[in-house]
Amino acid sequence: MRFLTVVRAGALTTVQDLGRPGHAHLGVPRSGALDRPAHRLANRLAGNPEDRATLETTATGCALRAETAVTAAVTGAPCPVRVDGRPAAWGAPVRVPAGAVLEVGAATAGLRSYVAFAGGVAVPPVLGSRSHDVLSGLGPTPLADGARLPLGAPCGPAGAVDAVPCAAPPAELVLPVVLGPRDDWFTPDALRVLAGGGFTVSAAGNRVGLRMDGPALERARDGELPSEGVVLGAVQVPPDGRPVVFLADHPTTGGYPVVGVVAGAALAAAAQAVPGTPVRFLPTAA
Repeated sequence: MRFLTVVRAGALTTVQDLGRPGHAHLGVPRSGALDRPAHRLANRLAGNPEDRATLETTATGCALRAETAVTAAVTGAPCPVRVDGRPAAWGAPVRVPAGAVLEVGAATAGLRSYVAFAGGVAVPPVLGSRSHDVLSGLGPTPLADGARLPLGAPCGPAGAVDAVPCAAPPAELVLPVVLGPRDDWFTPDALRVLAGGGFTVSAAGNRVGLRMDGPALERARDGELPSEGVVLGAVQVPPDGRPVVFLADHPTTGGYPVVGVVAGAALAAAAQAVPGTPVRFLPTAA
């Protein structure tokens, strides 16, 4: 069997693929890689189909020993990459000999790096996906020092590239928002505040949602909603008035009003926005 041994797990390193869509009626979110373009790119560089499981690191990277020789690739947040202490390429295929340690360093910009291995990380799937969901706990547990990760059989040759396109982590996070379904629960001034800037990414966010620091949105109604369905990218406003943008591990229902929904294409940048990043919402009518 081909496998890896975790030498350093990092702050939060999880196994992620493209998620488990189609189970919201059971209360199960899609989950999956937060920066899907970076996940897909890492798989292409390692010679995998895009749906193979990768490792998603958070801020501090990770380190793994290859118990058999394997090709790896690191994308997403830029970071130093080393094989047995020697510098290796970021954003390109890297050959890791048997017994060597691949070290993915702390992100130098952005927040989440993606590590693909030829054949993919082959932990047992749950509901058709190998992704870890931090909200429900479904899927494999986050990496721990000393854990062993099985690898699948290699699928094809590594990607032959000189350079790869990769969006830089945002200096300002711009989030297009389609207003609704509950924008009428907020005052006209609140909608002007939403569009006016002044928000920054809070350190309290996680894979469930991107929380905001900044001005509060004033409600036009008292009371609470009955729980209703919420979707990826929903901008929910809890009682403190500060928006939360739901990410891949979001709950499938909620009782706080949703002022709008962020376009899916903008969520990869949201995944790389570090605390303190300025945020600008661009609301449009449905």
